[in-house]
Amino acid sequence: MNDYFVFILTEKASFPIDWMCQKLKVSRASFYRWLRPNVPTPTQVRHDELDAHVVRVYTREKGRAGRDQITTILGQEGVNIACGTVGSILGDHGLRAVRMRAWKNTTTVAPDARTEHIQNHMLDQEGTRDFTSTVPGTRFCGDITYLRTGSGWLYLATVIDLCTRMVVGWSMASHMRTSLIIGALEMARDHGHLDTAGAIFHSDRGTQGGFNRSSQHLDYGGGIWDVRRVGWPRNS
Repeated sequence: MNDYFVFILTEKASFPIDWMCQKLKVSRASFYRWLRPNVPTPTQVRHDELDAHVVRVYTREKGRAGRDQITTILGQEGVNIACGTVGSILGDHGLRAVRMRAWKNTTTVAPDARTEHIQNHMLDQEGTRDFTSTVPGTRFCGDITYLRTGSGWLYLATVIDLCTRMVVGWSMASHMRTSLIIGALEMARDHGHLDTAGAIFHSDRGTQGGFNRSSQHLDYGGGIWDVRRVGWPRNS
């Protein structure tokens, strides 16, 4: 084969290189690789570029991206590459996508165990939930509402008297910490709307952990806190 290449090199001034390669049945690319062994071909340059792109995305995604996802990401970056090529490059480097385990809740207890030690203060005589009241200032419910503003999200906590259905306390902040609902309760108390001698307040248990800080906040004079979690009533 080298003899053919030497002949082509010797006669290139007399005959076209492509024509000689065709007649001698040798590839033009092989001739140029022989002629310039240290100069990478355009195909080699392209492969090295794609190789670097694939490894870069795989590293940036901390190994969580597989063949299909890397192909999509590179396409969004303007890099045209086939999914099979990505798979081959990953295989050449011994790279595999890390499989994330699905999260599993292992701490959920039975409903009876969750509530057996707690007295439910929001049940009527038939044992069903009762969110009515005939005496103002004794039973309340509350919730947190998300409000979009020009400067970001604000969170509005409200306290509603179950007898009058009036909002008797509210608090607004840029966070959802327990102090948000405490502020609403303090407003209801300070304006005389909350009877601190055994008043009951009901709220869904949310990101504040059921407002546990408030349930232990004794400034209300012994008010009873009622919370609900995943459909099961609970009072404390």
